[in-house]
This record gives sequence, structure tokens and C-alpha cells, in this order.
Amino acid sequence: MDILVYLRVFAIGGAFCLIGQILINTTKMTSARILVCFLLSGVLLETIGVYKYIRDFGKAGATVPIIGFGANLAKGAIEGTLENGLLGAVSGGIEAVAPGIAAVIFIAFVVGLLATSKTK
Repeated sequence: MDILVYLRVFAIGGAFCLIGQILINTTKMTSARILVCFLLSGVLLETIGVYKYIRDFGKAGATVPIIGFGANLAKGAIEGTLENGLLGAVSGGIEAVAPGIAAVIFIAFVVGLLATSKTK
């Protein structure tokens, strides 16, 4: 694997984190609102066709954060709409993100089995 790929992944993922940290430090936005802003930014960037270039350049640095989830949701909705009309907008978005959601649920279940909770 080329070292430049790792640097690009780190640069894109780090840039997203930097934007989030700047929002935390300079605004009174809650982390939930910042999360929603990132999600909607991914949807917007995918809709206007820009996120494809970010994804090609940044690889996992662009697809793993929540902004990548939003872009994937929008991509699925667009493809679903083109194939099945208005109903495809909903089903296409859900189909596009279902593997990621299933993985998160499974990993959370495994961690829940392995971890022990402690009361304060």
C-alpha cells in the first residue's frame, strides 16, 4: 500500500474532525446539532455531485465518518428514485445504509456481551 494513500485518508478524516472541533470551540452548538450538520452536509455534497471526488481522494477518511453516511444515504435515495420513482427514494436510501447499520448493531451486541458495566 502506498504511503500517500494513508496520508490522504488521514488528511480528509482529520479535516472533518478539525471542522467539528472548530464548531465545538467557536459556537454554542450541541454535539447532536453538529452531527446533524455533518450528516446533512454529506447529503448535500452527494446531491450536487462533489462528494464523489472527496471519496475518490480520501477513501476511508471520507466514507467512515457520519458525513460519509449521509452521502451514502443520498446516493441510495437518488439511485432508488431513478429506478422506482418516489417510493424508491425511501427504499433506496434504506438499502444503501442497511449493511452499515446492521454492522453497528452486531458490534454493539458483541461489545455488550464482553464488557462489564460498573456503577459509580
